[in-house]
Amino acid sequence: MAKKDGRNRSASAQGTIRKQVVVYLKKKKGSQQEAAEIFGLSNSGVEKIWRKYREGGNRGIEEKKRGVREGKKIKGAQVADVCRLIKEKLPNQLKLPFGLWTREAVQQLIIEKYGIALSRWQVVRYLKSWGYTPQKPISKTFEQKPEKVQRWLKEEFPAIKKKAKKEEAVIYFGDETGMRSDHQAGRSYAPQGETPVIKRTGQRFSLNRISAISNRGHLQFMIIDGRFNSAVFETFLKQMIKYTRQKIFFVADGHPAHKTKRLNEWLSENTDRIEVFFLPPYSPELNPQEYVSQDVKTNVIGKKRPINKAQMRSNVESFMQKRKNDQKQVKKYFHEKHVRYAA
Repeated sequence: MAKKDGRNRSASAQGTIRKQVVVYLKKKKGSQQEAAEIFGLSNSGVEKIWRKYREGGNRGIEEKKRGVREGKKIKGAQVADVCRLIKEKLPNQLKLPFGLWTREAVQQLIIEKYGIALSRWQVVRYLKSWGYTPQKPISKTFEQKPEKVQRWLKEEFPAIKKKAKKEEAVIYFGDETGMRSDHQAGRSYAPQGETPVIKRTGQRFSLNRISAISNRGHLQFMIIDGRFNSAVFETFLKQMIKYTRQKIFFVADGHPAHKTKRLNEWLSENTDRIEVFFLPPYSPELNPQEYVSQDVKTNVIGKKRPINKAQMRSNVESFMQKRKNDQKQVKKYFHEKHVRYAA
């Protein structure tokens, strides 16, 4: 077939041919040279289409909007603007079809704002040079009140620390969490293209755990086979004061079980031994105990395969006891960025 000058085709026709070339090569119907013969393109034209598809997927071969400039660099005020948007906004707030700032999302942002088409690898290099790295995001609810978080960090917690020092008390951060047998964490090596299969019991079971840590490396915990409620919370607090001579300042979230009338009566009778303080609403990232839960779920629940509750309890108790005996490791839970204020 005689090769045609692609410039004589309409933009729509060119787009259709690009898609047809990709389908032809993806299904391995023939070589790039054969594709060039079939679709009336040059060898270099087919090679370019295939390369753009491999770099950018379907977006890479889409018809470019008028004004899009390939090979153009982004710089100066454009860089500052893009960095600000990535830091302050999420893609969907800018009407981009992404939930997180992936390289594809940043690529699309630059096209939309400046008409500059960059490959994904160019975007990665730019992000690295700007000091941006891929990180696991933390979750914050829309209900969180930033002003309450700031008041906690700048006023309330410093006051608690000052009071604890005066009364020679130990500050504990506590929380409770559920542990399910079907939780999975981590990855497993396997031959490329062969997804590893993990064998587990078809029965589902769960336990609850409440624990507390201090920045001095102390850890207390209790495993619960049943619902967590105010009575369980009270039992845990009684257990804590039973085995320590120092007064305890216990910091927790605002779970209803932490605020019942019965519990408040017991606390008022034991103010010389323990006091309870509450984190700002919807602010789990401020609690170092969250990292204990992640540790347990990742290294015990997610990677070991208990066949019943007894085995799950044994695994968790063994792990928690190991952590309890390692004060240095417990202190590391306070090293994460959002909880360093409590270290």
